[in-house]
Amino acid sequence: MQGLFFEDLAEGQSAETTKIVGAADVEAFAAVSGDTNPVHLDEAYARATPFQGRIAHGMLSAAYISAVLGTRLPGPGAIYLSQSLRFRRPVKLGDPVVTRVTVQSLDERRGHATLATVCQVDGKTVVDGEAVVMVPRKPK
Repeated sequence: MQGLFFEDLAEGQSAETTKIVGAADVEAFAAVSGDTNPVHLDEAYARATPFQGRIAHGMLSAAYISAVLGTRLPGPGAIYLSQSLRFRRPVKLGDPVVTRVTVQSLDERRGHATLATVCQVDGKTVVDGEAVVMVPRKPK
């Protein structure tokens, strides 16, 4: 399976997905990552925090960005080179996270694409940043 080639990309091109964050997602992420902070896993503990309930790991939202890059834009074959992230708001269990990546610039010489990355809940940004990916070129 091949995603888009560098030559298929244009500035302003975007793709998005929506994922509803469930308790099982947070628990699986904790198991895989080893981040067992009780604010993510223990409702009683989390209720006593400023969040007043369990929140998802910030890096779970970052993983949604990776999923869009690896499956949609540019898709299979793209190689992640870097990612900046700013965590703006918490994501709570049951929140629908809309993840969007948008091509900002293309480096023809290197075959790199720079993409704006954002995750939103109810139109409010929860995570944003910028990714750089290496994109395969069309075979000659």
